[in-house]
Amino acid sequence: MPDHDAIGAWRRLRDRLAHADRAARAAALAALAVGIRRTAISTIHAAGLGHTGGDLSVTDILTTLYGAVLRIDPARPGWPERDRLILSKGHCSVALYTTLTTCGFFPADRLATFAAPMSPLNGHPSRRAVPGVETSSGPLGHGLPVGVGVAVGLRLRGSPARTVVVLGDGELQEGSNWEAAMTAAHRGLSSLTAVIDRNGLQQGARTGDTNDLEPLADKWRAFGWEVAEVDGHDHLALLDAVTAPHAGSRPRCVIARTVKGRGVSFMEDRVEWHHKVPDAEQTRMALEELR
Repeated sequence: MPDHDAIGAWRRLRDRLAHADRAARAAALAALAVGIRRTAISTIHAAGLGHTGGDLSVTDILTTLYGAVLRIDPARPGWPERDRLILSKGHCSVALYTTLTTCGFFPADRLATFAAPMSPLNGHPSRRAVPGVETSSGPLGHGLPVGVGVAVGLRLRGSPARTVVVLGDGELQEGSNWEAAMTAAHRGLSSLTAVIDRNGLQQGARTGDTNDLEPLADKWRAFGWEVAEVDGHDHLALLDAVTAPHAGSRPRCVIARTVKGRGVSFMEDRVEWHHKVPDAEQTRMALEELR
């Protein structure tokens, strides 16, 4: 069931952000992101599993999209004209779940069941179990192909809704993404935006050591996409990149340069925090830093 109190608070925040100057908008989104990071850390610690570093790196992206961009209605998750957000890096589900509770899709107390037996809040999100989740994800490299199909379907219906796919950088080593990128450009899917959480780390190593992705922006441009490169922790830069008018019919790729473990000094840019879980003392220290 939706959390109507949280929905009301989220709607008031959206209205306030729509009428705020840039400084006030940045401050409100930053405060929202801190709260999401704190809840994510606590949730992962309580469950004893999660992908802490990636949850923290993607938080500012999700905060900006849900806080100031997406046309959605948490009281009506199936609204036909809603924008669709697909989290391709589904292992960072805690950041998504926490953001969804902030919007009111479901009550925040459900986060205590994350990864528990029979809980709908699995380690990877399920669209059949969790309101606000647009596609089940887990196997990397599937989110963008699904997003292309969604964007094509919305166009066939004549819908103005946008499709946003949030990807990890490590999963760009999967060839399925580049097939989807080629198809999106061929079909002129200007309603499709890919946002890449470019934190430079994947399980066990740096992306550059595993299979170097650079020059990443040039590759997307070569596939026919419009490309913007931004600081992925700068909410206003993200907002500008995602909402800028399209130049023609090309899909858009936003490469968001982020830091894995953002906001917690002993987690930042540390490969072991890809799926390391903080113990009680580390959780206390992290929450002390996230203020």
